[in-house]
Amino acid sequence: MRIPDGLDPELVARLVETEGGELARKMGIELLELSASHSVARMPVEGNRQVVGLLHGGAHVVLGESLGSLSSAIHAGPGRYAVGIEINATHSRSATEGFVTATCEALVLGRTLCTHEIVMRDDAGSRLSTVRMTNMLRDAR
Repeated sequence: MRIPDGLDPELVARLVETEGGELARKMGIELLELSASHSVARMPVEGNRQVVGLLHGGAHVVLGESLGSLSSAIHAGPGRYAVGIEINATHSRSATEGFVTATCEALVLGRTLCTHEIVMRDDAGSRLSTVRMTNMLRDAR
């Protein structure tokens, strides 16, 4: 995982210690690139399928929210944190095997709100789903 210089040391320590968080670890999410404006991760389809063998729609949302939240936390900076306030997903295609790669791009990086669009693609590069997430930035107490 490429972690950019200048990040909040506490956030970096948490990322390293938890490997991106408990749920991300259980789902096999690999963080490949992290920044406020552009992040990339991937997740295996295997182990994240629904009963009929397709990648679970909720798995798309978990992958998207993981990247959107981390990107917002990076933008928030030391002494601040990000809280998700809105998320939606549109599923366009299904996957039954391989990996899903998510690319997170910032739409808005404001003082109090961040909005990111996260696009999931299969190994062939076909778009599987699009997630949009908005986080509110708060001061730590």
